[in-house]
Amino acid sequence: MSHGARVIRTGVSSAAPAAPPPVTVASSSAGSDAELMDGGYFRSCAGMLKVAQMISLLIGFISVNNSPWTDYSAYSFFQIVTMCDLVMILFFYIMHIFRVYRKLTCVSWPLAEFLHYLIGTILLLIGSIVAASKSYNITGLVAGATFGFLATILCVISMWSSYKVSCITQSTSKYH
Repeated sequence: MSHGARVIRTGVSSAAPAAPPPVTVASSSAGSDAELMDGGYFRSCAGMLKVAQMISLLIGFISVNNSPWTDYSAYSFFQIVTMCDLVMILFFYIMHIFRVYRKLTCVSWPLAEFLHYLIGTILLLIGSIVAASKSYNITGLVAGATFGFLATILCVISMWSSYKVSCITQSTSKYH
């Protein structure tokens, strides 16, 4: 790996004034600042992963909510955790779609999202374990706990991918 000097070619002569750059139409995946929404985030892996998390959390919540409960405290905790996670994931999803993170630079958004996933995943795992142990083979409660575990796995994948991208971005930017 060479760290020597690099030659940067600009194509603009120092003798003449620079011509204005050509006007191009930005596509929705390019993410220009002029657009209100980031259409590319809908189709990105991170965006689809957030949608899958929200759907699995919603199905888990509805399954538990429409089943006869055997233990009030276990399932009310499960419902609170699933709804709080769903609302926070929806918040971060909307934040990415409308590019709020570009306007509110006083918050470290990658760190905030990572901490949300860390705390939310731990609470969701605890809630799913308790819900599964107290389900007593009632179909709706078992389905709710299963979707809770699925959402936990999806949150771990999302947390791992965001941490991996952050580490790679920081480590490679130091040398280039």
